[in-house]
Amino acid sequence: MKNQCDLIVGIQWGDEGKGKIVDLMAQNYDVVCRYQGGHNAGHTIVVGDKTLALHLIPSGVLNPDAINIIGNGVVISPEALIEEMKQFGDTLEGRLFISDKAHMILDHHILIDQARERLRGAKAIGTTGRGIGPAYGSKIERSGHRIGELRDTQKLTQNLIDYFETYKAIFDAMEIKTPSFDTLKEELDGFAKELLPFVEDTTSLVWKSIDEGKRILLEGAQGTLLDIDHGTYPFVTSSSTISAGACIGLGLNPKDIGKVTGIVKAYCTRVGNGPFPTEDLGEEGKLLGKNGHEFGTTTGRPRRCGWFDAVAVRYASRINGCDQLSLMKLDVLDGFEKVKICVAYEIDGKRVDTLPQSLENITPIYEEFDGWSDSKGVSKYEELPANAKAYVDKIEELTGTKVGLISTGPQRDESIIL
Repeated sequence: MKNQCDLIVGIQWGDEGKGKIVDLMAQNYDVVCRYQGGHNAGHTIVVGDKTLALHLIPSGVLNPDAINIIGNGVVISPEALIEEMKQFGDTLEGRLFISDKAHMILDHHILIDQARERLRGAKAIGTTGRGIGPAYGSKIERSGHRIGELRDTQKLTQNLIDYFETYKAIFDAMEIKTPSFDTLKEELDGFAKELLPFVEDTTSLVWKSIDEGKRILLEGAQGTLLDIDHGTYPFVTSSSTISAGACIGLGLNPKDIGKVTGIVKAYCTRVGNGPFPTEDLGEEGKLLGKNGHEFGTTTGRPRRCGWFDAVAVRYASRINGCDQLSLMKLDVLDGFEKVKICVAYEIDGKRVDTLPQSLENITPIYEEFDGWSDSKGVSKYEELPANAKAYVDKIEELTGTKVGLISTGPQRDESIIL
């Protein structure tokens, strides 16, 4: 039987703790691949007394024996990637490969992104302003540019200058100043010098790794509820964040996908605007944010916090085909007298057990459970407080998915493998 690729996917609105799990699992894999998103996403990994924030480089970079691949489905800010690579010195040679088909985020994408958010005013989506949406938009409208085009910066520069001239009226209306040929060429030459040694036909590289029986881990960014098709549109990201997106973002077919692990917090958070049925705007929500250190890895913005939404997680687990869940940050619930799980919604006086197209004007229906203390750092299931075990059991029952790992802290060893 042909070797398959295991996959990790976020099940909520991102920030579930995928970085720790990928880092933990990557120690057992030969190849780690990132398949979508851009530097708007971030993974925080804690190893000993060192904390790393990764935005584009796969989390397998901390395994010295692993190959790391940035797939064609990722949109790459060359400047951001070069800066991120610096923290690893010269250790990335032969270990990091960038798809020649991955699209670039250039300065005009960032300026367009920020201008659009300003123009939206009160209706702003809450993007990170890093040019992700406009870069994917350029890709879809076939005016984007791929990393592989850095092999001929003269031609690439001229193509961009022609584009700026064609859409001059739009850039002028947004008060966006476009660069001169020489300025742009110099910038692109710098990108080419730093990145081309790592640029590769990564689709063929992944296929070769599969054929050779290598253990391969696929890593997504953000979360299912931010998916462009299946999330809380329009308050979503611009890529396919679900497990099926890995096929498009790396050049795989569905039969290549093996075990799917969904990453989910023991409560729920969201960054930016958009509906959030279980958001707690009171003291308990503030305490969740404080205990969980809920600030965005990429933006630094405080995350909105609320209770576990079993309806949304059941939906996300089904759409991703999750074989198991990794339940993160259980320890953040330590000390609460009562904890809640949303088991259904009330819409126009009716109970709804499935995720509707719109999450506006929804009242969550909660079940309350007795709280617990002292789960922090526990690494054996039998040492978990009884009420914490009951909470985990209820999550399994309501989501229809087994919990395969429980995280009780940021360190690698603060984990319970079930």
